[in-house]
Amino acid sequence: MSRALPKYNKRRVLMIGGTAAVVLSGAVIAGNALAGETSKSSTNATTKAATSPGTVNCPAVAPSLPAIPASAQAEVTRNLTLLDTQIAEANKRLVDTVGQGGPNFVQNAILGPLKDKRVATINRIATAIGRTAAKPTGLDSLAPCTLNANGVNAGGGAATAAPSATATQQAGNTGNTGNTGAAGNTGSTTAAGTITCPDVAPKLPAIPASAQAEVTRNLTLLNTQITEANTRLANTVGQGGPNFVQNAILGPLADKRKSTIDRIAISIGRTAAKPTGLDSLATCTLNK
Repeated sequence: MSRALPKYNKRRVLMIGGTAAVVLSGAVIAGNALAGETSKSSTNATTKAATSPGTVNCPAVAPSLPAIPASAQAEVTRNLTLLDTQIAEANKRLVDTVGQGGPNFVQNAILGPLKDKRVATINRIATAIGRTAAKPTGLDSLAPCTLNANGVNAGGGAATAAPSATATQQAGNTGNTGNTGAAGNTGSTTAAGTITCPDVAPKLPAIPASAQAEVTRNLTLLNTQITEANTRLANTVGQGGPNFVQNAILGPLADKRKSTIDRIAISIGRTAAKPTGLDSLATCTLNK
């Protein structure tokens, strides 16, 4: 019995050693697998960071404004809020279109249209102030924005947080003037074709006298937007990929037209039944 015990102990030691080796091998395999997953996750994170589109950076407008008359405060606030909204929309578009188009895609499809929107909004701010005080000048220099590739959040239009606004409030009163009525299909023929948009004026109901001036201004603005889009179409022939015209010109034009048409409906709706279904007139097509 005394001689059998050492043999038993030796077998037990061998069994324990073998088990330990299996456990150790499993730990090594698991460690390698985990290291592989970590490396893969790190690679994915690095790739994602490398394709980050950055953010749009625009000059703040509020600090450059003079004292705002009480009669213009609400409209100025609405348009400062709209400037912030435009930047947020541009940043979203920047993220949604990563990798699209050529080297000038961001400038032509995002920064360019954003500048146009900001010019119109800043002009409305100046016009609102100018109705009862000296109209500020030189604000157009604040319209162009740049791409901040470091991912820093872009600055807004208002220096301080503006109160939330409803769609009616954000619409505001346009400051553009004009004497024409119908928003017809405009634009000269070029190698790039022309943009065709539905007429808005024939679809309007009877316009109250109190809304006539504002409706006329916005119908004129619709014509201006088409002219600007046709100019942009001619100036960018051959740029971008197959979706360039839709993304850089027709899409932003539809957004501008929708906002302008909404203002027309709102101005009529202040003293009469607000027309509906006009949004269907916002979309334009390319006529080759």
